[in-house]
Amino acid sequence: MNPWQTFKQQYLIKFWNPVPAVIAAGILATYYFGITGTLWAVTGEFTRWGGHALQIVGIDPSDWTYFKMIGFQGSPLDRTDGLLLIGMFGGCIASALWANNIKYRNSPHKIRIFQALVGGVIAGFGARLAMGCNLAAFFTGIPQFSLHAWFFAITTAVGSYLGAKVALHPIFRIPLNLKKVTAQAPLKQNPAQVKNRFILGSSIFMLLAIIGIVLLFFKPMFGIALLFGTAFGLLIERAQICFTSAFRDLWVTGRTHMAKAIIIGMMVSTIGTFAFIEAGIAPKIFWAAPNALLGGLLFGFGIVLAGGCETGWMYRAVEGQVHYWWVGLGNIIGATVLAYYWDDLSPYLVADFEKINLLQKAGPYGGLIINYALMMACLALVLWWEHRFFKKRQAAKTQATVNASVQRPINVIS
Repeated sequence: MNPWQTFKQQYLIKFWNPVPAVIAAGILATYYFGITGTLWAVTGEFTRWGGHALQIVGIDPSDWTYFKMIGFQGSPLDRTDGLLLIGMFGGCIASALWANNIKYRNSPHKIRIFQALVGGVIAGFGARLAMGCNLAAFFTGIPQFSLHAWFFAITTAVGSYLGAKVALHPIFRIPLNLKKVTAQAPLKQNPAQVKNRFILGSSIFMLLAIIGIVLLFFKPMFGIALLFGTAFGLLIERAQICFTSAFRDLWVTGRTHMAKAIIIGMMVSTIGTFAFIEAGIAPKIFWAAPNALLGGLLFGFGIVLAGGCETGWMYRAVEGQVHYWWVGLGNIIGATVLAYYWDDLSPYLVADFEKINLLQKAGPYGGLIINYALMMACLALVLWWEHRFFKKRQAAKTQATVNASVQRPINVIS
């Protein structure tokens, strides 16, 4: 195999290890903040997309308080967040095409559609209530030293636990149609299709890269957003980065690989973000208020019920998994509903609460130490839970073996 084929197979076709990929995402998010002064975030733009959908049907939400707060001017092509999302979708598509990983996959069962849509609505509502999803209110929010992100993270974990309990209820189990087979079916790929898809994926990637570079000379922030978005899209699709699995797997299977990767990624991102803040770039700080607590609870519950978070449904949707089209639609609906009811909720959940910056409350190095101490505590808790989970599982297996041996009838030879 020549060097190009080796590189292609290793880095463009095979899935990537999530740990270095999440660390890379954390580094990219840090530099994106350092260059643009804003966050790697998606649900704010999805809310605007919901607003544009309302405009199409004759409803103008531009006077709503929430849209005035997050900005609603122009179209996605006129906003850095819009270009960032376009880049993310484009990067996901290019990456999936490289690996020939696009296939129409539909689960028509009504229960699955219900889970996807309702879970998506709950998650989208909760994310925008808390002013961010698993990115702005968690993965990039914590390195920004905003206390609200810690509120969100804690209740997201609780919500995901409750969501796992509900999602495992028998009512959500669909009947399986088992078929008897005599031999394993061989994996078939059309060589021409594989080649054409790789070329198409490369063309999409090159187009995004060229447009991004050209924009750097005319509208630098737009070019940066498109290029960084493309890189984020490549990362989340190739490494299958899904925050839902990080939380859900803790409770269901005891697997902690993704959870540990995310914590390590935030640790790496924190020091770089701190350096940029010390250099004079203002972090994005939101209310450490009940909206963050309730939003995290709803978000955690919703993503597990739906089966995917914002990053998770994005890359799975472009891979052809129809279930996640419904999740995405639910996300946009939920976020838009929150925007409509913001004026009714904010007096109780946001008003009179402070936006708490840990660096200001505890001093620059005090805030840095607090952030790292909390992340180390989270890592220790994850490791403890993993040990406890598998220890209990092994004890249950041992007890089941003992019970089976006791109940086994004994043949007496007379």
